[in-house]
Amino acid sequence: MTIKLVLGGFTLNTCSVYTPQVGLGEEEKKNFWEVLDEVVRGVPSSEKIFIEGDFNRHIGYLLLGYDDVHGGFGFGFRNDEGDALLDFARAFRLVVVNSSFSKKEEHLVTFRDKVAKTQIDFLLLRKGGRSLCRDYKVISSENLATQHRLLVMDLVIKKGKMKWGGKGRSRVRWGNLSSVSAIEIEAKLKGMRVWEHRED
Repeated sequence: MTIKLVLGGFTLNTCSVYTPQVGLGEEEKKNFWEVLDEVVRGVPSSEKIFIEGDFNRHIGYLLLGYDDVHGGFGFGFRNDEGDALLDFARAFRLVVVNSSFSKKEEHLVTFRDKVAKTQIDFLLLRKGGRSLCRDYKVISSENLATQHRLLVMDLVIKKGKMKWGGKGRSRVRWGNLSSVSAIEIEAKLKGMRVWEHRED
């Protein structure tokens, strides 16, 4: 599922994914990656994209040749599916955001059951939008889900400065206006017939 948010002149595309599990057939996995490829290709490079979800794979904590997309902080060990996720990130110039922050184990683990604890939920952004993410956290609460933990990213979206006036027009600094200048401006405006003065 993809949602496009437009905030002023800033456009952010959010994409929520659920990757087929490791044990499923190769055809189903191939179809998933083809659809996700198409979605990412459909987002113009001028817009930001944020992909989050359960990728059902492990990228581990070691870089092992993926230092351009992996931040060096993760949990556990990488599997072949983790390599596929990192290859996908590299192909689309994405970075795995929640591998970019040093965290305690409890804030790395996104899935826990009685047998295992793993990190399989990830947040991806284009490298150019990496500065938008200030932090992320894993919120462990059994009220939200029994096995998956809520993964939250803190984004900072800077609103562009509003431009005043047209191109080439100077701004009037009204605070510096003297009484003599005010009389001169009034005379010019009256001459231009900008407004009509009535006694009432």
